[in-house]
Formats: sequence, structure tokens, C-alpha cells
Amino acid sequence: MSDDPVTAQRLKHGLPVIVALASFLLIAGGMAALYFGRDILVPVTLAILLSFVLVPAVRILRRIRVPRVPAVLLVVVVVFGALFGIGSLIASEGAQLAADLPRYSMVMQEKIKALRGATAGTGTLSRIVDMVQDLGTALQPPPPVERQGTPGSAGHPFTVEIKAAKAGVLETVQTFAGPILHPLATTGLILLFTIFILLQREDLRNRAIRLAGSGDLRRTTAAIDDAASRLSRFFLAQLALNVAFGLVIGVGLWLIGLPSPTLFGVIAAILRFVPYVGAAIGALLPLVIAGAVDPGWSMVIYTAALFLVVEPIAGHVIEPLLYGHSTGLSPIAVILSATIWTFLWGPIGLVLATPLTVCLVVLGRHVERLWYLDVLLGDQPALAPPEIFYQRMLANDPAEAIEQGRQFLKERALVTYYDEVVLAGLLLAQEDLSRGTLDRERQDEVGVAIRTVVARLGNAPVARRVRKGAARSGGRETAAAVAAAGPDRQAAGIVLGPQDLPPAWRGKAPVLCVSSRGPFDEAATLMLSQILARHGLASQVMSLAAIRAGERPEATGEIALICFSYLEPVSLSQIRFTVRQARAAVPSVRILVGFWRERDPATLERLRRATSADILATSLNEALSAVLAVCRDEAPAAEHREAAGAPPLLAPAAA
Repeated sequence: MSDDPVTAQRLKHGLPVIVALASFLLIAGGMAALYFGRDILVPVTLAILLSFVLVPAVRILRRIRVPRVPAVLLVVVVVFGALFGIGSLIASEGAQLAADLPRYSMVMQEKIKALRGATAGTGTLSRIVDMVQDLGTALQPPPPVERQGTPGSAGHPFTVEIKAAKAGVLETVQTFAGPILHPLATTGLILLFTIFILLQREDLRNRAIRLAGSGDLRRTTAAIDDAASRLSRFFLAQLALNVAFGLVIGVGLWLIGLPSPTLFGVIAAILRFVPYVGAAIGALLPLVIAGAVDPGWSMVIYTAALFLVVEPIAGHVIEPLLYGHSTGLSPIAVILSATIWTFLWGPIGLVLATPLTVCLVVLGRHVERLWYLDVLLGDQPALAPPEIFYQRMLANDPAEAIEQGRQFLKERALVTYYDEVVLAGLLLAQEDLSRGTLDRERQDEVGVAIRTVVARLGNAPVARRVRKGAARSGGRETAAAVAAAGPDRQAAGIVLGPQDLPPAWRGKAPVLCVSSRGPFDEAATLMLSQILARHGLASQVMSLAAIRAGERPEATGEIALICFSYLEPVSLSQIRFTVRQARAAVPSVRILVGFWRERDPATLERLRRATSADILATSLNEALSAVLAVCRDEAPAAEHREAAGAPPLLAPAAA
């Protein structure tokens, strides 16, 4: 690299463009390889997916001491024999349906005429019927025209016919044997690759481990084995569900009286691999045939009702029980993958789009080098809950955060949400502030947005009981936040009444919460004050600057606890001086110091000795637990409560 600083600066600025261009060329090259190599890649892909389905059967045979080669051959022969039988049945059913189509077309024409007569003069519907009839007339070949006269005359021109040269034997074989040999060759490749993949499964796994990175064999092996087992279970469950779906549809169409029900059942089972629109496409042809077969409309209604009943049951009841509520793909990834794979591989790509994308997402979740696949295609939130919250504050969109918080509160306590989401988001804001990436205007906007969220969520009712699963209605981001937060602590479910408080704590506002000088300390202090108030301890909030400016809290003599909140780094000497001032102003007061960014136990013990605070907390849950424990110890009714056999308010909490 050149030592010229100008050249180095230009290379630094041009590096993102070079990386973007290289990425584009890499993607374009990969798509071109997939498109031009589809004759080989499609059979290999089908063999790999089929091997995931057949591995459990091979394992069962291996457990009963069947050698590997006979076990693989037996499973493959049985499966391909069943597929060949189904294909033969479909061919015969399709041929029969094609032979009956002229008879069905007459019924459809009579129905269109009747519908046209019934809708004559009714505007849009009549024009639609006319358009369908005109389209049918246009598609019919024109009748031959007979002309009188001698050849060459004006009424009977010469007829010139151009015939192609007689094809040779090789061209004839290619013309008639090509459409037959190509599917047979593809089937043979699938059969061959499936056998070798099942026979060499361990060797292929070792090679995949080598490619993924063999630095940590235990972790890589566990990841690949877990990914393979997950994919095998998913594909087997999806195959079983879709086969059952096609079977139910076929039996239902047979009971309705629709011709070729087996054909439509198999088509419905295959198209159900296509997400969202597969079942609708599978229902389209049976509806058309039902309209052509039945002179009335009862068969159409029964066919539509069959699909409208069976598909929701399969998709919303049975499918979640088998392999979860979704395939693990985001909706946009499903649509995008279906579009791309259909463009590359045609109709077979549409059927394989979801299984292939599921494979990519599973690899992205288990192989570190492919993590971006899970981010791009997976249904899990790309950002952690605190990052999502902070991003919404940066975007000045507190309404969405408020809605997520309300959904969160259906299953967890407010103090848990503040600790795991809001306070963690505040720490991200404080880090940006420390790096100098937040200007004054943006600081004010973020602070106002956070205080708006805290004020709105403070009106939510205190959770008395947990309703598991209630937060799912808030979307995947809320569900991820609930899962990351874990269960509530014991203190989250305790609300003190006046009779539970010591006499010194029964004033109008026995707790004084003091915020430090940082721009985000006020929001953390408001959360602490709100949490204490929701659990029976009224409080007032003041800033440290206001107190030093001469302002005095209300009813200073009734203050039993002073809470100092620190979100940004401060010196120990400053904190020690502040605590001493508080003790001098209110001699009998207890002091709580909240270091909301500190987690190291050794550092906390040093801070506790240096600040001489009664309570040192690093989270709102810890602060609430400690304050409730102090109230329990000082409450005059505590001994009476325990002597009577009632459970204590709260077990002693570590400071």
C-alpha cells in the first residue's frame, strides 16, 4: 500500500464501494451458476432434501441390525417405488380427465349462457360474462371457408403449402424420446445421489465440519448435528402433514363426486409446500372442474367449503403442534425466496423455495460464518430488545415502544420491562453520549421520548398474575423481549399497604429520588420513583442540581429513604460527598445508590465501602427488593405476621 496519505484516504473512502461491487458480482455469479447448472443442481438438491426425510427410516433399520447398504437400498427402493406408483396413477387420472374435458366444456358453455341470461342488463357482471364468452370464441379455430371457382381465378386463388424436409431417424428419436428421457435421467440422478448421500452421510458431515471450521470440533459437530436433526424433523413433519392434507382433500372430492379426485389430492399435497398461496392454487383447478361438471352450483360450493375448512385446520391447528407456529422464516423472505427460486429453477423451484430457505436459515443459526443468513431470512428480530427500544427513541417514535411495553406487561411486571428493555436502552444512549455521537438536540429528543414512554406505561395496572403466551399478540419483537427477560422476581408481585409500612415510612412521600447531572439520569430516576410508588412507597423526584441550587423537598422531616441514581460514570469522591451531605441534612435517613451500569461484584463491593451507602443496587429489581426488605425489617407488624404463620413479605435480598 502506498504511504501517500491522500492515496490512503481515497482507498479508505472507496473501500465500501469496492466491497459492495464485489458482493454484487458474487451474488450475480452465484445466481448465474444456479440458473445454468439447474440440470445438475436440481437433482442434487432434491436428493439432499429427500435424504433428510429418509434418514430416520434408515436409522430404524440400522437399530434392528440391518447392514447399512441393504438398509439404504431397501428404503430407497420402497420410496421410489411408491413415487413411481403415484406418478402412474396421476398419469392415468390426468389422461382420463383430458378425455372428458370436451364433455365438460359443453356444460360450462350452457352454464355461461344461463348466467348471461340471468345477469342481462346488470352492468359489470354482464360485461364479465360477455368477455368470457368472447374470449372462448376467439380461442376456437376459425371454420374452413369453401370457395367456388377454378384455381387461379379471383374467387379461388392458388394454395401454396410449404412442407419441412423429411426428418431423419436421429431427429425423430430426439423429438419423441427427448420428453421421456429427460425426466428419466433426472429421476435416475436423484436416485443415485440419494443412495450415495445416505451411504456417505458421516463422511459428508465431516467435510461440512471442515468447511465450517474445525477449530472447535465439539461446537461445530454439535451445531451441524443439531441442524441436520432439526431439518430432518421439519421436513418429515411437513411431508406427513401435506400428504395427510392431500389425502383428506382427495377423499373429500371423491365424496363430493368430482372426477379424478386422486389427481387433485396429489396436486393439493404438492402445492401446499408453497407457502401462503399454495393451497389457493391447489383449490383453483378443482373449483373450475366442479363448475364444469355440475350443471348447478352445489358442487362448487362444497369444493370451496372443503378447502376453506381443511386448510385453516392444517395451517393453524395441526401445523403449530408439529413444528411450531412458523417455518422460522420472515414473510418477506418467503415471498422473495419463492420469486428467486422460481426464476432460477421454474415450477420445481417454487416447490423447493421454502425447504431450501429453511436450510439456509438453520445453517445461519448454527454456523458463525453464515450468521448473516439468519439475519436476512429468519423471523427472529434482527436487533436485541434494548436496541429496538433505543432505535425507536432515536426515531422519535415512542408510540410503538409504548404499545410493545403494554403487550409485555400482559405477561411480565413493569419493573422487569424497565430493567431488561428501557434501562438497557438508556445505557446504549449513554454509551453514544460518551462517544460524542449524540448532539444536544438529539439528546433532548431521546430524553423526551423516553420520559413519554415511562409516563404512559406508569398508568398500566400492576400485574397480579402471569398470563403465559399473552404477549404473542404483540408480535415477534415483544415475544423475544419476554423470552429474554425471563421470569419476574419475587418482589415484582408485592404491593405494600399502609399497615405494612413502618411508622417512619407512612408519610406523604417517604422516598426522595435524586437524579444526577446526566441527560438520561432523569429518566432512570423517574423509573425508580414510579416502581417504588407502584409497590406502595410514595416518592418525589428532584435533580441534584436543583437541590444544590437551594430547593428543598416537601416534608423533609418525613423522608425515610433517599435514592441517588447514576447512569453516567462519576467519581467516587463526588458520590461520597453527596451521601455525606444527605446524612447531614436528614440524620436518620437511609441511603440507596443506584449504579445502573455496573455489574462487576468486586467493583460493587469497593463502591459500597467507599460510598458508605446502606443499599447499593445495579438494577431496579435489586433496588425494589432491597427497599421492600428494609420495610419488612422495620415494620412493627412483621413479627406479628410471622408469628401468626403468614409468609413474610419478602425474603432478605442481597444488597
